[in-house]
Amino acid sequence: MSGYEAGFLDVALGLPAAQQPVIQLDYTHFSVLLDPARRLAAATAVNIAGAELVDLARGNTWRLDKRIAEDQQAGPGLYSRNSLDRGHLVRRRDPVWGDDAKQANADSFTYTNAAPQAAEFNQGKELWVGLEDHVLEYANANQLRVSVFTGPVFRADDAVYRGIRIPRLFWKIAAWTVDIGEKPELRSAGFVLDQSPLLADIDLRQLTSGNPPPLGPFRCFQVPVERIAELTGLAIEQLMDADRYQPTPTAQPVGPHADWRELASRDDIVL
Repeated sequence: MSGYEAGFLDVALGLPAAQQPVIQLDYTHFSVLLDPARRLAAATAVNIAGAELVDLARGNTWRLDKRIAEDQQAGPGLYSRNSLDRGHLVRRRDPVWGDDAKQANADSFTYTNAAPQAAEFNQGKELWVGLEDHVLEYANANQLRVSVFTGPVFRADDAVYRGIRIPRLFWKIAAWTVDIGEKPELRSAGFVLDQSPLLADIDLRQLTSGNPPPLGPFRCFQVPVERIAELTGLAIEQLMDADRYQPTPTAQPVGPHADWRELASRDDIVL
């Protein structure tokens, strides 16, 4: 399995560096940095060759990664008989390109690439799963090559369910290059998905592990990449320097931070 390639774009771009111990797991065209303490990925990274994407049937055969112990990954027991979705971190179709498309499709259904998410499909979720398509369309002049990094935000007060702390926030950073002058220039854009319950009086820390925590409708934000670094502790300086989103006082953003901009449609995205 080739895994994520740092030299995939015209500018070398390596994997994020995590503060906590992680296990790097390489799959076809993507890699997972697994946090064995949380039993979920701290970060994922995928190379997308938009011009080579292959349209394959979805399938739905999830499996554990046999290279690591079962107690280091959140498996089928977390998702059975409840309302939780196995949300792809690396979107299923993103690594499905080239001669290895079939293997990439199967690899995306490994539990290390899943995270518990609200099952209900709503506008915010539709925006989230379509972000890569929007960036690919924007990057059309650059051979449709994009690298995308995705993961959950781990918090100490995340509710425990069946031995797993359920993240409420997820982040995504898309990266591409443009030709500026004599050499290509890296560009990036950062996003956060919030599935926190909208009821402010719910104390997640007091919930028992017998029932899944309440999850709210997906809300999607564009945020400075620097904020993602602060939320996750990941070392992503190169992506921070390449950020295309520069919030202004007139943007009237909403969210947990003054510079988070809630997205209602693709037209709100700054690239």
